[in-house]
Amino acid sequence: MDRMHFETAAIHAGQDPDPATGAIIVPIYQTSTYAQDAVAKHKGFEYSRTDNPTRRALEQCLAALEGSKHAAAFASGMAAITTLAMTMTSGQRVLLPDDVYGGTYRLFARVLRDLGIEYETVDMTDLKAVERACERPIALLLAETPTNPTLKILDLRALAERGHAAGALVAVDNTFATPYLQRPLDHGADIVLYSATKYLGGHSDLVAGSLALNDDDLADRLRYLQNAVGAVPGPFDSWLLLRGLKTLALRMRAHCSRATRVAAWLSEHPAVSRLHFPGSAAHPGHEVATRQMAAAGEPLYGGMVSFEVADEARALQVCERTELFFLGESLGGVESLIEHPGKMTHASLAGSGYEVAPGLIRLSVGIEHVDDLIGDLERALS
Repeated sequence: MDRMHFETAAIHAGQDPDPATGAIIVPIYQTSTYAQDAVAKHKGFEYSRTDNPTRRALEQCLAALEGSKHAAAFASGMAAITTLAMTMTSGQRVLLPDDVYGGTYRLFARVLRDLGIEYETVDMTDLKAVERACERPIALLLAETPTNPTLKILDLRALAERGHAAGALVAVDNTFATPYLQRPLDHGADIVLYSATKYLGGHSDLVAGSLALNDDDLADRLRYLQNAVGAVPGPFDSWLLLRGLKTLALRMRAHCSRATRVAAWLSEHPAVSRLHFPGSAAHPGHEVATRQMAAAGEPLYGGMVSFEVADEARALQVCERTELFFLGESLGGVESLIEHPGKMTHASLAGSGYEVAPGLIRLSVGIEHVDDLIGDLERALS
């Protein structure tokens, strides 16, 4: 079939039955090297850092889900971003959202800056501020939407237009939305990246990342760097991620429906001073999210919810009192998680000029029964 629906591609793209045995599940090719018929004559594989049949199947599936010509898998989301950054040279500049994921900020502020790559953070919901930031040359505009942890919604098409007008490559961290809800390449982006650890894997049992794109020359450069740098996923992690992708559409619908119910309940709770959820009509990015985040034409707003309580002490107390919402970093698994961004995932933003609200709590809403999740939060907030 030339073009499959998302749910079908997740199960079949790159995953034909094994020609040797007929196995319908891609085998785990747990090997580091391959026997060659003669010098420089092999069956398509030489060394598993360069390529591996399980990883190749994964990359073909990722490209199909993204609607891209190319996809490359990495050992983590940060490995994917780092490899993308290595296409830049000393003296070039990257533009980041002001509330970008803490690990991304740390990479550019405390690692790549020492190598001569400059960065600037800006509120990317303010397009005038983006235009002002683009008055100085930029090589890469790296967006993130919904943002982590305050769930700002960025207008991808508007950002792509401004980034391209400035001569920049436009990349989008689509981890929170997944390709099921949002395909940034369709909105003008050049590259889409993921921490596949999160929703793509979906079961909190692997660490991986990916890049997807259409440009052939840039894909060749990234493939070269993928091999040269070597931050690739092993065969078993590739297999686990393939397994997770099969149920991505079903899981995302469950995450979204439960998050919407949880957000509506939180919006009525007297202890909640502010709600961050793009599915709420009061959210400043609701209109853009409704247009930009849709599965088969139906708006879906993701499984992440953030909210604020009176102060840090109260927030820490709530985080430590839930039972079904496990206190932990990461997100996107079938189990619900709760965390305090200021003390946990976004502690790296200290000194960046962006202040994470001390009373902010971030929820990754899993697929448990929503009444149980609300009951758990009600006990924690009481």
